[in-house]
Order: sequence, then C-alpha cells, then structure tokens
Amino acid sequence: MITLHPQLKKDCIPLGEFNLCTLLLLNDSNYPWFILLPNRENISEMHHLSADDQQQLMSESMYFSRCLEQVFQPDKINIAALGNVVPQLHVHHIARYTADASWPAPVWGAVSAVPYTKEAIVTINDQLSDWFKCNLDLDQDISFLWFEKTW
Repeated sequence: MITLHPQLKKDCIPLGEFNLCTLLLLNDSNYPWFILLPNRENISEMHHLSADDQQQLMSESMYFSRCLEQVFQPDKINIAALGNVVPQLHVHHIARYTADASWPAPVWGAVSAVPYTKEAIVTINDQLSDWFKCNLDLDQDISFLWFEKTW
C-alpha cells in the first residue's frame, strides 16, 4: 500500500488490496462509503495512470460496484473522483438510498459523520469477504488480499 494522504488516513479504515487499488472504508456509518485508491505514487488524475492501470482501475471499480449492489442493495451507486481536497487519486463508491441522510443531494458535507462501531466494521468486512469468496473472477485479473484486522 502506498502512503495515504493525511485526510484519507484520518477518515478511512484500510480493508485490503485488489491488484491495483487499496480498498478503504470511509468511517461514516451514514452511508456504505468506500474508496478505491490506486497504489501509484504522485498520481492525481485517472489519465495520469498507464493505459493498463486505467483498465485495471475500471475493472476493479466495476467489480466492486457489483459487490455494493448485491451486498447493500442500494437504490443508486455514486462513483466519483473529485480530488479537490485530497489530490491523491482516489475513487469514491457510495451506496445510496432514497431514505439516506442526504438523498438526493451529494453526500459531501450534508451531515456530520457518524463513526462505525468495531462490530459494524466486522460485519461489513464479513459481508464483503463472503461476496468476494463467491464472486472472484480470475479471468478479469481481479484478486483481493485482506489486511490484518487492526480496527
């Protein structure tokens, strides 16, 4: 894993790594909110990645989006790479519901973050792990390695 930007380090819980990206859980239980962080130094834009890395990022993003859809059954999935506050390239994947705290508006700054309990983190980790075990598609060069659980 590359060095996390201080804001990501403060706000996120590292869960593991795909081939290219680290999977982070944003510590805000208002939404199932995850971040894919490409493990490349000094990259701030998607087009700065090599062509192979661009394709790998898209594959990992689509794979994880299917996971979010099946595990969390949201009404909508928001995917965004803004970088206005954190210039390090990272891609938000947020499961949204018509009854969530800020629907239909964007989530940024809408409500105060509510940190996860340790038990909730374990539950999310287990849900993702179960889905990954059943849906790892080796033909698409997708693999995942869980980090040691330090939360």
